[in-house]
Amino acid sequence: MIRLFNHYFRRQALLQVLFDLGLPLFAVIGFVLLQTQGAGSSAVPAAATHGLSLAACLLVINTASGLYQSAHGRSLNQSCARAALALLLALPLAYVIFGLLPAELGNRESIRWAAIVCVAGVIGHRVHAAHAAKPSAPHSRILIFGADTPAQQVGKTLREADPRAHIVGYFPGPNEARSVIAAGELLTGRPSLRACALELGVDEIVVALAERRGGSMPLRELLDCKIGGIRVSDMSTHFERTLGQIRIDHVHAGWLIFGDGFHQGVYRTVAKRLFDLICATLLLVLATPLMLFTAVAIALDSRGPVFYRQERVGRAGKPFHVLKFRSMRVDAEKDGQPQWAATKDARVTRVGAVIRRFRIDEFPQLLNVLEGEMSLVGPRPERPFFVEQLTREIPYYAVRHSVKPGVTGWAQVRYDYGATVADSLEKLQYDLYYVKNHSLFLDIVILFETIGVVLSGKGAR
Repeated sequence: MIRLFNHYFRRQALLQVLFDLGLPLFAVIGFVLLQTQGAGSSAVPAAATHGLSLAACLLVINTASGLYQSAHGRSLNQSCARAALALLLALPLAYVIFGLLPAELGNRESIRWAAIVCVAGVIGHRVHAAHAAKPSAPHSRILIFGADTPAQQVGKTLREADPRAHIVGYFPGPNEARSVIAAGELLTGRPSLRACALELGVDEIVVALAERRGGSMPLRELLDCKIGGIRVSDMSTHFERTLGQIRIDHVHAGWLIFGDGFHQGVYRTVAKRLFDLICATLLLVLATPLMLFTAVAIALDSRGPVFYRQERVGRAGKPFHVLKFRSMRVDAEKDGQPQWAATKDARVTRVGAVIRRFRIDEFPQLLNVLEGEMSLVGPRPERPFFVEQLTREIPYYAVRHSVKPGVTGWAQVRYDYGATVADSLEKLQYDLYYVKNHSLFLDIVILFETIGVVLSGKGAR
């Protein structure tokens, strides 16, 4: 994993992004030079501008289609379906972009078709790269220090998130009362943790001890390993890096307080506000025809107002009223008791089912963004009734209110809709990651992935 602007990326995903950005650009430039045999170098700037525009659009489409996500656990047919959606969007776009080349540029039609072939090649390569035979050599050798339940969880997440990571084994802690690891995976009979790590050529040690008191942590040995070039990380850092979460069950206040992150400086606040104003205004302009059509459809489908206002909890616990298109019957909570939305909820209207699936009901919240009550990206705002309950039952829940709530968020692109306390706990772990590591770059990543969530209808209820 590589950390870029406080956010962790898979090394392979970054290389894929750079390849997809560079190939259309340089392929178009090369084709122009080849067609003109170097004499038409004045045409290169125009071709490069269009090539860069196409590369940027292709990046958004591939991200939204999920082609940069790990293919682990995804079938070839599923990847082909994603690629087909990407082609459906990208090919007409390439045709239009290169149809705008200057009229005086010769061979415009040839350049256009070269760009289309390049787009098809990039998307096809994404599917091939995802399912081609992986190299036999793992890219990292990891030793897990511990043999109890926490160590077992670390091993499980590593295997699921990064199949090429090779776990060399589990080194039991000196004061652990039990082991839940199979005997064949335990690294016993070694004189010390450091000697074991050196013998096995370990790249990283993940400390996953169930008991850290009473001399359980060999600090000197761990320091020697780190000085010797072996990366040493604890469970909280491991889950943050591997899953994009801050796990409540393995985090302690000291790690949150003394670690990096949680920056709320003036520069970040001003930059985020400007980004919100520009993007929300642009999105409102683009979405106005769809919003007008939605308003008419709601009015014709069921009695009641078109819009729905509901009290939510914002930054610093301040209440505000969120604005949405009404997607449920007007008597959805006739008993006055707040309820979670359920799968195939009978209270949802016919039009409501469609606009909830594609998140169209959330579009009016762009007005909340312009008013400064919300941001484009942040933890989703919750109702006061549920906030009181969740704050009592879930540690650190109030931390999510240290930033403005968002129309979309890291939890929304990483986890399906939540309708229980357990779901709220899972989503909080993603929200804490966002609050700790938020940046303009991460906001842009989340917005790109939100496009894919909207197009697929993932997690809608």
